[in-house]
Amino acid sequence: MPTSIRLPDDIERRLDFLARQTGRAKAFYIREMILEKIDDIEDYYLAADVLERVRKGKETTLNADEVRKDLGLED
Repeated sequence: MPTSIRLPDDIERRLDFLARQTGRAKAFYIREMILEKIDDIEDYYLAADVLERVRKGKETTLNADEVRKDLGLED
């Protein structure tokens, strides 16, 4: 599904220059940038969401001893 974004003028100029110099489409570089960073962005925002739920008492955590016990890894 096509997605439209607005970029700051300076970024748009840089993309235009890069595309002209390399003969590739701007869309190629935008896809590359997204693919390069999406894992980090997902990790950050999903972790922040879990942290917020923990702080609000909507999600619980386990300490290492509890995890080992749950997994049957106690000595």
